[in-house]
Amino acid sequence: MALHFSRDEFASRLELVKARMKEEKLDALLIFAQESMYWLTGYDTFGYCFFQCLVVKADGQMVLMTRSADLRQARHTSIIEDIRIWVDRTNADPAQDLKNLLMDLDLLGSKIGVEYDTHGLTGLNARRLDHQLTSFGTSTDASYIISKLRLVKSAAEIEYAEKAAALSDDALDAALRLAKPGANEADILAAMQGAIFAGGGDYPSNEFIIGSGADALLCRYKAGRRNLDAVDQLTLEWAGVYAHYHAPMMRTVIVGTPNDRQKELYAASRDAIEAIETVLITGNTFGTVFDTHARIMDERGLAKHRLNACGYSVGARFSPSWMEHQMFHAGNPEPILPGMTLFVHMIIMDSETGTAMTLGQTYLITDGPVKSLSRHSLDLISV
Repeated sequence: MALHFSRDEFASRLELVKARMKEEKLDALLIFAQESMYWLTGYDTFGYCFFQCLVVKADGQMVLMTRSADLRQARHTSIIEDIRIWVDRTNADPAQDLKNLLMDLDLLGSKIGVEYDTHGLTGLNARRLDHQLTSFGTSTDASYIISKLRLVKSAAEIEYAEKAAALSDDALDAALRLAKPGANEADILAAMQGAIFAGGGDYPSNEFIIGSGADALLCRYKAGRRNLDAVDQLTLEWAGVYAHYHAPMMRTVIVGTPNDRQKELYAASRDAIEAIETVLITGNTFGTVFDTHARIMDERGLAKHRLNACGYSVGARFSPSWMEHQMFHAGNPEPILPGMTLFVHMIIMDSETGTAMTLGQTYLITDGPVKSLSRHSLDLISV
């Protein structure tokens, strides 16, 4: 069995879930988010793109319903002992199979919480599920019960986050060894991901962002590679990953001598991140972080060039995104607490002048000052 955490830790997590279920008066929780299954049991797969569900009863009993391809995966990577298989077949309706399982678990007429807000439950399957539950019991949206419990990391989780951050630093080192006029983006990308694999890390939950020239203004991955010009800009966003725990970083590397606009945008980014570091403390909220970012950007006339969010909580995530639900955006009341691992990014994309500037890294919230998990400085990088 390949477990990344002790059985005692999994047991304590289950107690937290049971307590929240009791508060919500739930008889059962239907878990569809792969990161929730991983956090609660260690179960590690990519089979969640098909229908599967971990049923957790109020007394702590857990039953996984999945496909035959994931039977051994679940046995090998998790503490789940009761695994049921729904059969792939023409016109299969796994939601019907799930209802039959719930019947076997004596849950008819009960109050059932469902993780709806997840990539592990497609719209089609959610409709099927709702249809089956309509005459079975009372269902309610319980998407964020485990999501919120996962925000504050245990000591073991923090250790994995720190390992992930070290791999992020290694990836940046690998990129900077190659970044120069004439370098191909493909070689840089391969070196970054290779450094993470060589360090014992994993695939990220979404693609790394790499773009130069006009593509440096994109903050999403796209297909296609180019060679760097003698004067250029290279935007990179990546994450070291260890045991699925992510520690993202972001930089725009200047090829050649930085021009005045690049220096101006970098100064705004640096000042905003340093201001945010002072408010990443207990007593403030995720909204406080965004307000700090927006104030500095807007005071410098950059309102139309910035984004409407400046980071988010990170942890163990699965494709297609390493972002967790809690983001730094206007009005988010989520409190900042010790043990959180948070990615802060400044992204300024000036389409009028074709200038990109980004700066970002992952932080650990402590009982005192915030701790950067990167060994790299926030200095402007030019090559």
